[in-house]
Amino acid sequence: MRRASDVLGTISTRTAAGEPFALATVVRTVAATAAKAGAKAVILADGTITEGWIGGGCARAAVLKAARDALADGRSRLVSVQPPDALDEHGHTAGEEREGVRFASNMCPSQGTMDIFVEPVLPRPQVVICGSSPVAVALADLARQVGFAVTVCAPAAEQTAFADVDARIEGYALPVERTGARYVVVSTQGRGDEAALLAALAVDADYVAFVGSRRKAETLKRTLAARGVAAEQLSRLKAPAGLDLGAITPDEIAVSILAEIIRVRRGNEARNAPAA
Repeated sequence: MRRASDVLGTISTRTAAGEPFALATVVRTVAATAAKAGAKAVILADGTITEGWIGGGCARAAVLKAARDALADGRSRLVSVQPPDALDEHGHTAGEEREGVRFASNMCPSQGTMDIFVEPVLPRPQVVICGSSPVAVALADLARQVGFAVTVCAPAAEQTAFADVDARIEGYALPVERTGARYVVVSTQGRGDEAALLAALAVDADYVAFVGSRRKAETLKRTLAARGVAAEQLSRLKAPAGLDLGAITPDEIAVSILAEIIRVRRGNEARNAPAA
């Protein structure tokens, strides 16, 4: 059997690498069960248990399904695996969800009960900021304070405008692949607008916005269209960036942008949530 330190090491390694997984923890057992309270397992999106152990086939199918669902919608769940008689006694049926608990039937001879907490461990949502304007700097500070990973993209000479960030890209060569939610804000203030927008619109992102007037954004859209950017890509651009809060100062504009990002993020999560 794997040691707890093996599981914790895998959790640390995968979290640092930004790789999504679900952590299943046995929180309660009644009568005879193979796994005991405290047992843990690291489960990948394809259902592979890469480290740890939570018992045999009696609980495995229900836990793996809960892990896949948790990774899909970002929500934790509690799975209660009980023998059929215990389910009947309490008025539950296998597959039912009630008050945050998903019930499953234990058909093994042990006839024990196991409660397993399944939680998704997802990469931090990422705010990618193109440019080094005062709004860009203020947004980088605010986004980190509320838990976003911040990547700044700007020429080398402009990178010093930012203090603590999670990643830096010289220029605007945004990575195509992503491991979690990504929100891109272009705040170049006239220095590299086209290059930054071309890069931002070329990658997959949950949100792409431009800090500038609506008139300037429309002019840039026409320029990009003439350069071959598809109308579908251009339609993704939110301009001006941010909620209409009447913001004036760079800090206020940054607040309005972050508020809009949060609204998009939580709206996406609500749409992906399972039906009640």
